[in-house]
Amino acid sequence: MKRLSPVMLAGTGSDVGKSVLATALCRIFRQDGYQPAPFKAQNMALNSYATPEGLEIGRAQAVQAEAAGIPCHTDMNPLLLKPQSDHTSQVVLNGRPIGNRDAYDFWRAPRSPREDIPPTTEGLGGRFDFRQAVCDAFDRLAARYNPIVMEGAGSIAEINLRHHDLVNLPMARHAGAKVILVGDIDRGGVFASVYGSIALQQEEDRRLIRGIIVNKFRGDLRLFDDGRRMLEDICGVPVLGVVPYMRDIHIEEEDSVSLEQKRRQWAEGKVNIAVVLLRHISNFTDFDRLERDPQVNLFYTNNTSDILRADIIILPGTKATLDDLLELRRNGCAQAILQAHRDGRMVVGICGGYQMLGLTVSDPDGLEGNISTLPGLGLLPIHTTITPTKTTRQVTFQFAGQTCRGYEIHQGVSDTDQAIMQGDRCIGTYIHGFLDNAPVVGHLLAGKADSHAPMQSYADFKEEQYDRLAAHVRQHVDIDRLYQIMSADD
Repeated sequence: MKRLSPVMLAGTGSDVGKSVLATALCRIFRQDGYQPAPFKAQNMALNSYATPEGLEIGRAQAVQAEAAGIPCHTDMNPLLLKPQSDHTSQVVLNGRPIGNRDAYDFWRAPRSPREDIPPTTEGLGGRFDFRQAVCDAFDRLAARYNPIVMEGAGSIAEINLRHHDLVNLPMARHAGAKVILVGDIDRGGVFASVYGSIALQQEEDRRLIRGIIVNKFRGDLRLFDDGRRMLEDICGVPVLGVVPYMRDIHIEEEDSVSLEQKRRQWAEGKVNIAVVLLRHISNFTDFDRLERDPQVNLFYTNNTSDILRADIIILPGTKATLDDLLELRRNGCAQAILQAHRDGRMVVGICGGYQMLGLTVSDPDGLEGNISTLPGLGLLPIHTTITPTKTTRQVTFQFAGQTCRGYEIHQGVSDTDQAIMQGDRCIGTYIHGFLDNAPVVGHLLAGKADSHAPMQSYADFKEEQYDRLAAHVRQHVDIDRLYQIMSADD
């Protein structure tokens, strides 16, 4: 196939739809005979994924790789920041954690105003040249795949962070990428945000922006015909498409903003599954499979009354097990979970939630903070110690006599080698993706939901959604024009 320039989907802000559009392009290029791969130099997310090599990347790039039909790899997301509080993050470089870092310290390291001086940081067990690391990862990826579908982060107009930026236009310059700017019309102010994002760039970066996509349009597209021409006139950049809001296409998301849009209430006439809303919740994509079951109302809550009357209660993963365990005791959720269990309800713990269901959780080295040990909820006979070593791996396991799949990403060791432990109306597991498997879902819903034909497998469902997403974007974005832009030599 013809060699194409990389394309970067940059944004006027966070949650404008860059990740989903990048997923669409990965599937479109694959359908058209190319071998695409996704790339995001630096990601900040709590939803992560384990690669086949047992390393860690952001969930969005794993989804995009799946849409591209290739195994995910750390070169697709070489730098991952996993927030642990409002001010600190775990830094994961090339799939391995290298330490925790205060956000202010991470970005305040002295730097030359020259953008060719790479951001570096010390105090993480060594001195790391992050710019060189992400550029090296891109170069390795670009040598294997064509084209590279790049994703920016947040807004490209944060001019106070220009000299520190690893992921937006400085990365596009290194890659020789054609940049497509994505604006969200649903939040309002799309003219100002698109024009301002372009106007605030330095001239060499402004020249990289070759197209605009207006995303999340609601209503009759013809009403924006004049707006499209006006946007092209004031920006001097072609509008490649206006993409309607996607209501019935389901793509796994990693952004905490998407969590805020999920259901929060108990519902009559459904199997009510309450996911306990932790302050540091992670990997909430674990529940996407259950959310689409028509007999299930899966909702997120820390309301004790709703927990008490739920049919099933799930303690999800967390980036700060001890802090969230302490908060569960403070806000009454721990007592509500135990009372619901005594009343005959099923309780499921995943990853950090599994640790909380045990007898004790200890952090002797203070890796998570100042809490050294806390008693767990006592529903499973395990003791957990938080350790510096992180387990990241893809796994297969047996459940109800069938082979199932998932992955582990956890910091901490329990005094059992069981990745899954079942007690009296209680299941704990370190396996993310546990609930994606039909035998597990069938076990949980047995006796609670009407018998019905088995749902489509989750893997098949996701493949169908990628194809539907690609068709939707093809319909509303000028893909031929995009190919022309990516084929140009300039």
